[in-house]
Amino acid sequence: MLTFILPAIVVIALSLPLIKVFKGEASVNSAKKRLGLHISGVVGAAALVLFLGVANAPVFAAGSAITGTIAQGLGFLAAALATGMSALGAGIAVAAAAPAAIGAFSENAENFGRSLIFVALGEGVAIYGLLISILIINQL
Repeated sequence: MLTFILPAIVVIALSLPLIKVFKGEASVNSAKKRLGLHISGVVGAAALVLFLGVANAPVFAAGSAITGTIAQGLGFLAAALATGMSALGAGIAVAAAAPAAIGAFSENAENFGRSLIFVALGEGVAIYGLLISILIINQL
């Protein structure tokens, strides 16, 4: 029973700040607050996925065995960390580069191409992380 209730409480607790912002009851002025809200939303979504995965997990019989080695499990964990951490780094990079690019473009329209390159470089980090995780999974 606790397996179902605990993730639901985590999702609700992490979603409350987001709900206040969407309703307009709270303002998000600083980059730290925005980053905190994004991280809380990601953790809430991960808790929801975990909750749905636990709720719909198949029940194994007493004689069934899970196949695979520890090396394969660590490989999948490494692939997941490569994708997750690179996406987090790309989000931080784009969060810093995009407002500056918009400001430069609003002052001078000729800066659009240069500013777009800096935003695309930040997004490229996530693509490289995804590529590394695909290479890791192909080796398993």
